[in-house]
Amino acid sequence: MLHIRVVCVGRLKERFYADALAEYEKRLSPFCRFEVVELPEERLGEKPKSAEIENALLRESERIEKQLLRDALLVCLCVEGSQMDSPAFSGLLKSCEASGRPRLCFVIGGSFGLSEGLKKKADRRLSMSQMTFPHHLARVMLVEQIYRGFQIKEGTPYHK
Repeated sequence: MLHIRVVCVGRLKERFYADALAEYEKRLSPFCRFEVVELPEERLGEKPKSAEIENALLRESERIEKQLLRDALLVCLCVEGSQMDSPAFSGLLKSCEASGRPRLCFVIGGSFGLSEGLKKKADRRLSMSQMTFPHHLARVMLVEQIYRGFQIKEGTPYHK
């Protein structure tokens, strides 16, 4: 069974995001071992300098790297990543599940994204869209796509 971990910087505060996430976590239980790890976002002032942001991202990356699954395919969500349609995303899940490396780790950064060093370590960089979304919404969107990916793989009518 595929083991999927989503490592996120920042805590879900809004109830509607948490409820949506909980629903998809429940739906995923027959298909994979799924977990979300939340890490604290570095606190920065109102108008941080680029060096302050870079240092904060490095500290966040250190915490993220401690939570990555060993031998997992690492996918960083970032604006410069490539986009995939849902069938291709389902294919990624399927190929990871069939590989000798049935672990998949997604990383979602905080409001300033992810460090360049962490993105360079990624096996794949994924962009949800050219549009900008709150990282909490991106978390829900990613988990829905993981669920959709399994539904496509199973041939159910969920994906129309």
